[in-house]
Amino acid sequence: MGLTKQYLRYAASAVFGVIGGQKANIAYVTLRGGERGRYVAVAACEHVFIWDVRKGEKVLILKGQKHEVTFLCASPDGVHVAVGYEDGAVRIFSLLSSESSVSFNGHKTAVSAMRYDALGARLVTGSRDTDVIVWDIINESGLYRLRGHKDVITEALFLKDQNLLVTSSKDSFVKWWDLDTQHCFKTMVGHRSEVWGMVLLNQENRLLTGSADSELRAWDISYLQEEKAVGEPKVKKEKTLLDDDDEEDNEEEADESLEERILSCKKAGSILREARDRVVSLAADAKGRVIACHGNDAVLELFTVLSEEELQKTMTKKLKKAKKKAAKTQKDAGEEAAEPVVERMLKDEILKLTKIKASAKIRWVDCLSCAGGELKVALLLQNNTIETYSLKTSGRAPAANKTARLTLGGHRTDVRTLAFSSDNLAVLSASGDTVKVWNRSTLQVIRTMACDYALCSLFVPGDRQVILGTKSGKLQIFELASGSLLETVAAHNGSLWSLCLAPDQRGFITGSADQTVKFWEFELIKDQATDQKRLTVKHTRTLQLEEDVLCVKFSPDHRLLAVSLLDSTVKVFYTDSLKFFLSLYGHKLPVLCLDISHDNTLIATGSADRNVKIWGLDFGDCHRSMFAHDDSVMFLQFVPKTHLFFTAGKDKKIKQWDADKFVLIQTLEGHHREVWCFTISPNGDHIVSASHDKSLRLWERTREPIILEEEREMEREAEFEESMAKGDDPVVPGETEGEAAPAAKKTIDTVKAAERIMEALELYKEENRKLEEHKYASMTAVNKLPPPKPNPILVAFGNVSPSRYVLDVIKKVRSSELEVSLLVLPFPYVPQLLTLFNSYIQQGLEVELVCRCLFFLLKIHFGLISGNQMLLSVIDELRTNTVSKVQEIRDVMGFNSAALQFLQREIESKEDVMFFADATGQLAKRKRKRRKRERAILTIA
Repeated sequence: MGLTKQYLRYAASAVFGVIGGQKANIAYVTLRGGERGRYVAVAACEHVFIWDVRKGEKVLILKGQKHEVTFLCASPDGVHVAVGYEDGAVRIFSLLSSESSVSFNGHKTAVSAMRYDALGARLVTGSRDTDVIVWDIINESGLYRLRGHKDVITEALFLKDQNLLVTSSKDSFVKWWDLDTQHCFKTMVGHRSEVWGMVLLNQENRLLTGSADSELRAWDISYLQEEKAVGEPKVKKEKTLLDDDDEEDNEEEADESLEERILSCKKAGSILREARDRVVSLAADAKGRVIACHGNDAVLELFTVLSEEELQKTMTKKLKKAKKKAAKTQKDAGEEAAEPVVERMLKDEILKLTKIKASAKIRWVDCLSCAGGELKVALLLQNNTIETYSLKTSGRAPAANKTARLTLGGHRTDVRTLAFSSDNLAVLSASGDTVKVWNRSTLQVIRTMACDYALCSLFVPGDRQVILGTKSGKLQIFELASGSLLETVAAHNGSLWSLCLAPDQRGFITGSADQTVKFWEFELIKDQATDQKRLTVKHTRTLQLEEDVLCVKFSPDHRLLAVSLLDSTVKVFYTDSLKFFLSLYGHKLPVLCLDISHDNTLIATGSADRNVKIWGLDFGDCHRSMFAHDDSVMFLQFVPKTHLFFTAGKDKKIKQWDADKFVLIQTLEGHHREVWCFTISPNGDHIVSASHDKSLRLWERTREPIILEEEREMEREAEFEESMAKGDDPVVPGETEGEAAPAAKKTIDTVKAAERIMEALELYKEENRKLEEHKYASMTAVNKLPPPKPNPILVAFGNVSPSRYVLDVIKKVRSSELEVSLLVLPFPYVPQLLTLFNSYIQQGLEVELVCRCLFFLLKIHFGLISGNQMLLSVIDELRTNTVSKVQEIRDVMGFNSAALQFLQREIESKEDVMFFADATGQLAKRKRKRRKRERAILTIA
């Protein structure tokens, strides 16, 4: 197929400028050989960045694919990080290899809470879809889905010593789940509004919850053993018309007593926070000794939980004071002395430690207890900054010391203007308070300079200075070599929305909300202070208009000047005489951006009405109007020396168009918020874009051609996959949802896996048929017939047997997607699969995997299998073979486990060291002795 016109694909190259994303939390992690509290993990759009807070460097990137990260949780062993995404997926990354080995798909919307259990073998996730899912990390599969909450899950915590789970939600309820039976046995209803966070304290005997008011509520938990039934079981008496409603109350009391068998939870009091707004995040260290809490402001409040010994000392002091006071009072009154009683209050157990004032509003907090009573606190701020603090918790009035502040790698506010240098190497980005110059190849900051709120910018020819247009109407000129502000010029009385360099490079024009377009020329003047020449600008002409100016552009031949106005029109003037030439009208809302092609023939305009119009610059006729974005078109620019142009919109997308054929070529998706602006390098090979998600993205032109029909097909496939991911489960009339349900969900991957299993079974069936035909033909034939040719697929896999090929296909299905893939499989394939399972178990092939598939199929197709007479013999054989094979495997595992324990005891007795327990202690002792020896040698020398 011949290509009439070839386009080259632009591909995402890098994400930079973001230090910590606002959607997800911050978490302390440990890297191999690194000290505790040195590294923090934060979300950066779809990636996770690991920062070394001591050096202020990015040491690791855990790369995501498409969706934004919404939650992070480090594993107890410190080797892995679980990452939850906007689409409900969960991936577990290794910090040693930065690769993701395990992924789970169960939630329909963003993951909002995640926690590991104490061993790191299970992971609980909560989501905006109100479901809670418990995942088995070792088996890489979902255990069960727990339903019961009616709003977003805000926290989920495993209990260490009991197989229980506690969850909180925005529906104001805290629910307790028994994981043995997968049901909610207790719902706490003591909150008047959303529960935003909770922590377990005092060896899990106290629960602290934070909601939308200034109270932190404390609940005492007492665990009760299940009482054995004594005497005759109670027989439920049938209710008659003469009975009153008291019996119903008795039944409710009986249900409550069932709840009380596991645990009882009573309110112990509340702690008052200084902040009056809702709790944004509530965190505690691993030992539960320090609680960190903050609202929507910049103040973090720290509380300390006293140990039993410290509490006893405090109560003894209180009792002494009370005795003295009572003795004095009674002496004055002349009465007999009575023993005073001092009650233990919640405020005696949980004391306010200190508060930390951050430099901006706090978004998330994480805290970590270190040796010597040191507490490390990491704060993710709302202005794209990370701050860390340390304090000694043992002191009477501890003061927090700021240990690090990461600000260099990004802007505090949204980037509103970008510009490329003429050599394609430097990128300028400016925001509400700073202007930064980046090296495009290394993505490192070369210069950071303080500025006013910048709206537009350009590199002065020669790339030694930059000029910014600000919201206050000023022009600011910066010198890059020294990073200093050379001059501030009061150019306009309103916001300066647009700058455009003149084609002769001797000056530029500015357009402002004060309804004027001004012409400026570059000049070199002698600086009085340094006695050296420096750059300045001189105002030469002014074009007065009737509406606010939003965008200005010179034609490349310097003949025409295009100005977009607030009245939704674009006016074109002659540059030399400033006489009116054309008026382009047709947009329903103001034109926010425009550009003129390199050959001065076309002008493209983008508007807040979501349309892009292409006009001829000779007569002002509209060649085509195209619906471009789902929201306002914010920026538009032609690729140098072509009729291709890019647009950016508030719908988070950047699109490439052909101005001759009026077709969409490519959509660049990656930003997670509104795209404000972008810039194309002079050679057209690179694009840098800026968004409300605080990220800057670099896109590179590849050598890969784009075929438009294939591009549209890929878009349709992506839409289909997205619709499948969002598809709800079918509703069966008269059937109510249970509390527990399967964990995984149907995705395009599970459907493809089921199709592969079906294809493998069809191939197995076909090969069996061919063998049967050959066998029958051989019996009737005089001469020996050659065996039938095997299927090319079997040959490609190394001449495997058809039955073994089916097993290989099942093995290749992801463990987390296996159950759902089998659920998608139609029942006519199941009998054949059960027969194959029987042969696999007899041969001892993948017994664990086969048993898992077998039990699942028996569970979901129980009625159909048990009602099929043909399958009874197969099931009977499976029962016998499975039990014996599983028993064999258990015996082997038990033998291996006993042998390992025996080896451990042998090594311990020989080396006089408790293996795996004392080895680390012994190593530390040796190191200390070596250091002492070295010091002694140095002092003698």
